[in-house]
Amino acid sequence: MTDMPLDALSTLSDDALLVLFSNGDPAAAQLLTRRLAPRVLAHAARLLGGDRAEAEDVAQEAMLRLWRIAPEWRQGEAQVTTWLYRVTANLCTDRLRRSGRRRYATLDQVPEPEDDAATPAEAMEAREREEALQQALDELPERQRQAVVLRHIEGLGNPEIAEIMDISTEAVESLTARGKRALAKALAGRRDELGYDDG
Repeated sequence: MTDMPLDALSTLSDDALLVLFSNGDPAAAQLLTRRLAPRVLAHAARLLGGDRAEAEDVAQEAMLRLWRIAPEWRQGEAQVTTWLYRVTANLCTDRLRRSGRRRYATLDQVPEPEDDAATPAEAMEAREREEALQQALDELPERQRQAVVLRHIEGLGNPEIAEIMDISTEAVESLTARGKRALAKALAGRRDELGYDDG
């Protein structure tokens, strides 16, 4: 098979790109990596309490597993992202269990806001909010944290989350509702400190 240029591949689905990669097209792997690796890394970082080094290891392992299963991939049976999120979540769970401790982000580990126009005070407030959210997420039970991150941070729909977590849609709804209530309660006393108006 001849390699296709990246711009010709950019309109293809993740599924199609994975099949092209398994048939020997390195450009498909390059595009799929550019498309998926940042999302996998961000997801792993959130599940691991902001530990960037651990998240990078998890993201690399998840992508390697994707390349390994590419030849057996059956187009249309599952979404590539669903499969990747599930593998990433499992790898994070394994690491957290092995370490036997929760991980908390330090201020230095929280990424800088992307808005270059932010004042230093706004940037500091954004970092404090991000750190507070991550610490509150870390306090949630593992399954609630995973459901809340997938739904409200990654923006996935309940059916896809149900597939990733191997639970019913109703269970996803219950986990996210309980997780949101717990987050609201954990952050309620910090609204003024974090710069939220009550209006």
